[in-house]
Amino acid sequence: MKSITSPRQAKIGLSRGPGYLRFLKACACGLALLSLTCLFAFGQNAPTYRVDPSWPKELPNNWIIGQVGGLAVDSHNNIWVLHRPRTCTPDEVGATLTPQRSMCCYPAPPVLEFDQSGNLLQAWGGPASAKDWPSNEHGIRIDSAGNVWLGGNGDDDRQLLKFTNDGKFLMEIGHPSAAPENNQDTTMLGRPAGIALDEPVHEIYIADGYLNKRIVVYDSETGKFKRGWGAYGIPLSGIDNIFPVPAYKPADPHDKQFRNPTHCVHISNDGLVYVCDRTNDRVQIFQKDGHFVKEFYLRPDTLGSGSDWDMDFSSDKAQTYLLIADGTNNVIWTVRRSDGSVVGITGHAGRNAGQFHWVHQMAADSDGNLYTGEVDTGKRVQKFVLVK
Repeated sequence: MKSITSPRQAKIGLSRGPGYLRFLKACACGLALLSLTCLFAFGQNAPTYRVDPSWPKELPNNWIIGQVGGLAVDSHNNIWVLHRPRTCTPDEVGATLTPQRSMCCYPAPPVLEFDQSGNLLQAWGGPASAKDWPSNEHGIRIDSAGNVWLGGNGDDDRQLLKFTNDGKFLMEIGHPSAAPENNQDTTMLGRPAGIALDEPVHEIYIADGYLNKRIVVYDSETGKFKRGWGAYGIPLSGIDNIFPVPAYKPADPHDKQFRNPTHCVHISNDGLVYVCDRTNDRVQIFQKDGHFVKEFYLRPDTLGSGSDWDMDFSSDKAQTYLLIADGTNNVIWTVRRSDGSVVGITGHAGRNAGQFHWVHQMAADSDGNLYTGEVDTGKRVQKFVLVK
């Protein structure tokens, strides 16, 4: 049968014969090359998530949690929650009142360990666990041996505590104090907020904090101070002791100091130290010796409590993305780690599953799933399953 040539095919000199097939193959090769070029230019697709509304499972013993001050995932992919029992309101813990107001509830112990399915594995902690238990729980990390580090940001909380996996007290860095801000004093902390561990060299990094505004590093075995720095890597001697700091204004020049709170610290696989300078709406990045590398701003028009509250890294080996919890805008930002550009958003302000009210803490497991914790009246934890 004779092939039919359309006017368009005639214009470009093609018919549905061998020449036409060669043209189609050339187009296919060109599209494949274009796709490959785009893949190299933009990297893998940004991760996306869906909420698991059934996580965690109902707590036993009529327990309820308060504000979530800390959240971490251990080497076994178990999820640790540090909450604040003292933030439970009388109507939330009516069963504890005399006379008893209601059938439920009782505040859960402050340290809770869950598995990935949401089952509670153990619970412990509180003032009976250590004489300097913090007055307002904040920050938790678990080392590869299963030891638990936690702190607090109450008015007199100037310490970090270390426990065994089942809650036996081991050691303390710092001590409670009512002294004013002092970024030069390394014998105690300043209402610490965030914790990171560099286990091969036995070091613990502390984002310090709600009173001080610095990063300090201690030996995780002995508690001995090793080094510290402020914004842009300035030495501790160069950090001012002004508290409270003036309100952030987006039009002002870049702040040469961290603001309170210096809220989180995390170490990437390639050995960079990431710091949440929360109310300055920025993330600063350092080498482990405190040498400043770069910074990026995250929705810099955000006022109030700032835009970067906590973070973790995507689960790919290169940790291509940062996942950043923003408790003011109440979203999780997906940010390209190489340049700080926003490539995705998870969540929205609200009370439904998958929404947030003051999302305060977050962590990722090795499968790439995210776990979040809320403060103020949010008082809940949620799981977001990696979709792609």
